[in-house]
Amino acid sequence: MNLLNNKTFNASPLATLGAQQNEAVDQLNRKMQEINLKQKEQETENQAQSLGLSYINLKGFGISPSTIVLLTREEIEKYRAVIFLHTIKETHLGVVESNPQIEELINRLNEQLHTKIILYLISENSLITALKIYDALPLIKKVVRGVQITEGDLKKFSQEFSAFKELSAEINRVAGTSLSEVVTLIISGGLRSRASDVHIEAEENSVKIRYRIDGVLTDISSLPKDTWVKIISRLKLLAGLKINVNDRPQDGRFSIFLTGEKIDVRVSCLPTQFGESVVIRLLMSTAQGVSFENLGLEGRAYEALLKEIKKPTGVVISTGPTGAGKTTTLYAILNKLNQPDIKIITIEDPIEYQLSDVSQSQVDTDSGYTFAKGLRYIVRQDPDIIMVGEVRDVETGEIAVQAALTGHAVFTTLHTNDAAGAVPRLLSLGVKPYLLAPALNAIIGQRLVRKICQNCKQEISLDAETTAKVTKILDTIHPENKPNLDLTKIKFYAGQGCDACQHLGYLGRLGIFEVLIVDDEIERAILAAETSSLILKELATAKGMLTMLQDGLLKAAKGLTTVDEVFRVVSE
Repeated sequence: MNLLNNKTFNASPLATLGAQQNEAVDQLNRKMQEINLKQKEQETENQAQSLGLSYINLKGFGISPSTIVLLTREEIEKYRAVIFLHTIKETHLGVVESNPQIEELINRLNEQLHTKIILYLISENSLITALKIYDALPLIKKVVRGVQITEGDLKKFSQEFSAFKELSAEINRVAGTSLSEVVTLIISGGLRSRASDVHIEAEENSVKIRYRIDGVLTDISSLPKDTWVKIISRLKLLAGLKINVNDRPQDGRFSIFLTGEKIDVRVSCLPTQFGESVVIRLLMSTAQGVSFENLGLEGRAYEALLKEIKKPTGVVISTGPTGAGKTTTLYAILNKLNQPDIKIITIEDPIEYQLSDVSQSQVDTDSGYTFAKGLRYIVRQDPDIIMVGEVRDVETGEIAVQAALTGHAVFTTLHTNDAAGAVPRLLSLGVKPYLLAPALNAIIGQRLVRKICQNCKQEISLDAETTAKVTKILDTIHPENKPNLDLTKIKFYAGQGCDACQHLGYLGRLGIFEVLIVDDEIERAILAAETSSLILKELATAKGMLTMLQDGLLKAAKGLTTVDEVFRVVSE
């Protein structure tokens, strides 16, 4: 009998012996590799000593993601070099061998990072280790640029920095050690403080950091002037800007990723007398907008606007300066109108909030996708409602008006001082009055005022001059809107400052509004070229429109805001 053909033949002892031999060979090979690597590392260290350079073995060295991507993968391979440590003062560069290209790289890094370059000699294996670390970072390569600010960073700020002076002390403490940490701390502080913008400004002898909180700039910290070029270089790297360009404006952006939240960050650099001014705008892309009912519209204005936004055709415009809450108002309107049987498309720059069941389109001027071009495509998508982020030129204005006249409801924004100013503004852009007049449904004028902090709210007395001024303005309110107020007994309030409001006296914001309804009389005024904002405002107030100033003072009389705040944002 042939034993090899016997299915019952047991070869396990031979198999076990063979496996043991293979394992022994593998162990021997691994041991030889380790010896070989140690020898090569020793050779590299000896070579570094002979060249007068430092040496480091990068195996097991924790290279941070934000550091290793300071060079692209192509640059790492080209120069056979890697940045493995980067602080506000020093950049640690490891190179496999010295060659003329390394000098070129060092000179470029000096110009870009404005730090001391410390050169190390590393082995081929260290370079391979660094490349493996780079290749293991898909998130950074997909996002391109991002700074990780964790929930822990925000919690740390909440626990340790109850006041801005404590944040300032911490920023100054880390400014001399960790470049990444100081930038993260500045941005984390801005997020925790509900800042819409972070201003970093070069002055003659220092660098000023300010937060725009509830629409008002607040001084946060001042750093030594020698930290400026390093901080701005770090921000430019994050935002994808040219580091060696400081004589002309630049705009860029990056993202911050928190748990369940993405924050889009826009960075604007402007040359100034003592350096560059940097403004960082923080946009909560997944934030939920205010509901239509909670915008702050009341009484006749609320009822009139609600009726106009429900019309199937026509244009509704929200007006005001930058930061007046115009886009928030439009989002609130869209949320109010959003139904399964309604098709809503927007074109925006940027997309500030993500709206469910709404098709949102982002302007990209670099590729030629403008408001006007996007709007032309949108009307072919069979929408019921169109939202245009802003009317900036005659082409966008005319297409929006034509869309309203051909069966669409159009919502947009315009930069004007008040509601009545929207008509002459559009006509000055070149929109035809015979198209504009029948297309307009309503124009909203708005501002944002700071709300009194309810934790430190106290009754105050106005001086005689201010009291007379307030009384006169409230006394001119149209009878349809006049509340049952005894003007001699109105009480006003102000916040005294506490930990809850970071000693500002205000916490949060609310809108003050005026709603101009385009009825037959106002339409005829537009067609008859009686289009000055003064004439239109007089017509609207005669019909009962409450002005922003009147609305603001009524809200101050209810203890929601202060008289000073109303006069700060709205002129007579």
